[in-house]
Amino acid sequence: MRRAIALAARGLGSTSPNPVVGCVVLDQAGRIVGEGWHQRAGGPHAEVHALAEAGEDARGGTVVVSLEPCDHTGRTGPCAQALIDAGVSRVVYAVPDPSPGAAGGALTLAAAGIDVEGGLLADEAAAGNAAWLTSVLHGRPYVTWKYAATLDGRTAAADGSSRWITSAEARTDVHRLRAESDAVLVGSGTARADDPHLAVRDVPGAVQPLRVVVDTEATVVKAGSRVLDDAAPTLIAVAQDADTAALEAAASASPAEVLRLPRAADGGAGLDLDALLTALQTRDVRAVLLEGGATLAGSFVAAGLVDRVVGYIAPVLLGAGRPALGEAGISSIAQALRLTVSDTVRLGPDLRITAVGSTAPQTARTAAAVTTATAEQTEQSEQSEEF
Repeated sequence: MRRAIALAARGLGSTSPNPVVGCVVLDQAGRIVGEGWHQRAGGPHAEVHALAEAGEDARGGTVVVSLEPCDHTGRTGPCAQALIDAGVSRVVYAVPDPSPGAAGGALTLAAAGIDVEGGLLADEAAAGNAAWLTSVLHGRPYVTWKYAATLDGRTAAADGSSRWITSAEARTDVHRLRAESDAVLVGSGTARADDPHLAVRDVPGAVQPLRVVVDTEATVVKAGSRVLDDAAPTLIAVAQDADTAALEAAASASPAEVLRLPRAADGGAGLDLDALLTALQTRDVRAVLLEGGATLAGSFVAAGLVDRVVGYIAPVLLGAGRPALGEAGISSIAQALRLTVSDTVRLGPDLRITAVGSTAPQTARTAAAVTTATAEQTEQSEQSEEF
């Protein structure tokens, strides 16, 4: 199963709006004879790739898959039926599929006489599929806030200079993060100060994420801004009542799209973040990388919309300077947002720390609860039809 989860991770950034899935096929003797992962939306699912590699060796064997095999026909056929046709005798999956349209594969497999077991390493598999599960269960994209700071929490010096706080190794890793995301998001402060490009570099085969700039008053993105080139698609979010004449003129020669959204409901500066995430969800965005700056990050934290934090910490002290996080609605230790560190990695001289919210381990169990309820409703419906 850990091999299946590792295979699934190869699809990060290229399968949305579908999940990432990995699959391993064992023959009757327990030897690995096939492997596969979901590589792109609309393409063959992980089980199909693995079964194709296994061939006749799959008959009577065991299939280990990171997500419950689907039971619906979309752009591809149902994986549950493919497994039945391949003649496998056992299927072990990690996370149940909570989506209304595709769930039920385990029941179909069991009805065909296949031994089915679910829940193996469910939390590990759910962590790898957190973006898709968040989208299905909560109706919004999964948000990762990424920042780079000194050891004393500064993202820029007192004079505003910030290039480069972290090392080349850390900056390379940021491009990996971008490549695993469907959208990269910055606020007007970062856009004004840094004119960031936000595209992925030096990651072979990467699908360029959607570049999103929150430019509430439509005054920051101008002709010549780097996000207006054709390296990746761009979305500029502005207030509904903003004067966009200059922005639309600047964007007219580029593929950038201007999106009008309501202002923040509490009367504060900025846009309605729920509306922003909803708009991204409708554009098949499942994983958002929030790269800056401190004000926008603070707004996301205050709204309870940050699911994961990735901090790149350099062994540098600045004293005065810009803080990593702005006003987040936290005024006391009792209100502090407590996270769980899930990973620490040395990158050259720097340290990358990844932390998730306290509810993250519940993702797999929530999916299981939704799937169980769906199965019970289906069973009750079938019993009603019998009478």
